[in-house]
Amino acid sequence: MLSRRPLAAALRLAPLSPPLLLFLASSSSTASSASCSPAASSPRGCSALRMDTAAVEPASTGAIWSTPSAEPRSISIGKQIFCNRSLNMRNITAVGFDMDYTLAQYKPETFEALAYNGTIEKLVKDLNYPEELLTWQFDWKYMVRGLVLDKKRGNILKMDRHKYVKVAYHGFREMSKEEKVAAYGSTLIRDSFDEPDYALIDTLFSLGEAYLFAQLVDFMDSNPGKVPSGTDYALMYRDVRSAVDLCHRDGTLKRMVAKEPGRYINEDLAIVPMLEMLRKSGRSTFLVTNSLWDYTDVVMNYLCGPYISDLGSSHKQKWLEYFDVVITGSSKPSFFHDDNRTGLFEVEPHSGKLLNADLQIGSPRSNQHQPKPIHKVYQGGNVGHLHRLLSIASSSQILYVGDHIYGDILRSKKVLGWRTMLVIPELEQEVKLLSESKSTRKELRQLRMERDTIEDIIHRVEWSLQFENLAENEKEKLLTEHANLLQKLKGIRCLLRDAQLQHHQKFHKVWGQLMKTGYQNSRFAHQVERFACLYCSQVTNFGLYSPNKYYRPSEDYMPHEFDVLGL
Repeated sequence: MLSRRPLAAALRLAPLSPPLLLFLASSSSTASSASCSPAASSPRGCSALRMDTAAVEPASTGAIWSTPSAEPRSISIGKQIFCNRSLNMRNITAVGFDMDYTLAQYKPETFEALAYNGTIEKLVKDLNYPEELLTWQFDWKYMVRGLVLDKKRGNILKMDRHKYVKVAYHGFREMSKEEKVAAYGSTLIRDSFDEPDYALIDTLFSLGEAYLFAQLVDFMDSNPGKVPSGTDYALMYRDVRSAVDLCHRDGTLKRMVAKEPGRYINEDLAIVPMLEMLRKSGRSTFLVTNSLWDYTDVVMNYLCGPYISDLGSSHKQKWLEYFDVVITGSSKPSFFHDDNRTGLFEVEPHSGKLLNADLQIGSPRSNQHQPKPIHKVYQGGNVGHLHRLLSIASSSQILYVGDHIYGDILRSKKVLGWRTMLVIPELEQEVKLLSESKSTRKELRQLRMERDTIEDIIHRVEWSLQFENLAENEKEKLLTEHANLLQKLKGIRCLLRDAQLQHHQKFHKVWGQLMKTGYQNSRFAHQVERFACLYCSQVTNFGLYSPNKYYRPSEDYMPHEFDVLGL
């Protein structure tokens, strides 16, 4: 028969601590106002707090690791480099960079809005969408990286590392648990959530088109007769992509940026000192970008402007001195395949004229050692050309820094074996919020432990009621205690749900923490862990460390170690 003493002792659960009680008390007034209405159908959606990459601390004053200083400098948590796999910089002979959203950090409130407005204009003028779209507004804080668009169903998803959908919206309407299970949780074979049925929002360039897709989903649901005949969600997404491509092909976006780069690009005074430090340390530096030469020249002149602006127009391309090789129009990720037969062309910097360069460099399969070329700027080609231009003996000698999981990091790491560093601008604010949430995370863990304890006691009581031969009065006592336990469990679950929701909304009102989905790592975090040797918030964080630093990862922990080691 069930012992009464241990059961009664177990029911005396630890009271909630004052910080959590205060936390929960403040949650009731903010939760309702912060959340989106399930019935919202406005094409503008609802405003959400995205980690504001334009509001973080200034990128740099230009001071780097090699700058003379009387005392050792401390690196704030938001400026640190985080390591997934050991990387000894002494083994790296060449460091390469992407340009857009890596060296050039665009201002989301102006650049993403520019892309969004240009896309809507193309939809209306070239693809026959109604003119009322021109009145729509863009909330640049709403979407985040790591989301997945379901093209067929018109849904936006956030999932964990196991590809379980945890947060889902149809347009701007939050989907119920039953809807999520019906769409994504009942298949015997797990969906891969990849192309062609899904689109991955893995680059900051994609946030505007994701927001526009959600607006169009709501618009079509409410006004089916106002969209072009025969349009479904998948076709609508294809139209958005076509409109985005039109903006890039006709130069709409880049003309505006070239006209006023300071309006769209953040200034970072540490870029040139970082590049100079790398070159002084004996390493080659290179730039590989999908942008063509004319736009690359404008952006790089702006980024290096504080160091070259006093040299006159005759030194317009002085920024080239900070690189051994510059490859524009690279068409990444296909650039990373050695069997890609795209021709390599020299670019004449002053005129932009293209000259055939293949005859001077040799065939892609040649093993002959090539001296470093005097010419620096190229267009097209493939990774084989780049290796020969840099005289690289082994691909593991290259560290490449980019912002795009698939376009920069996955292919260069998986196909070539390059070492990689991923730039995640959102990370700076995320780690600051994490640091402020230490006590809350401990309280959440305590709540989960209390919930588990109550559930275990309930299971023991239910077992006794079902299988043990109890006297009638003992049975009545257990039934009463069972009812009380169920009430306690309901209360603790409500506390846990509300506390977790508030923690979730501290990072983003809709999508929560970038690197987490519930208690699991998000799919985006899983990709960062798999493919990025290093990751950080800004490219110039690299300049805060010794160019010969040995980066080492922190210790991995499995679930059983947390309790055993008291973590």
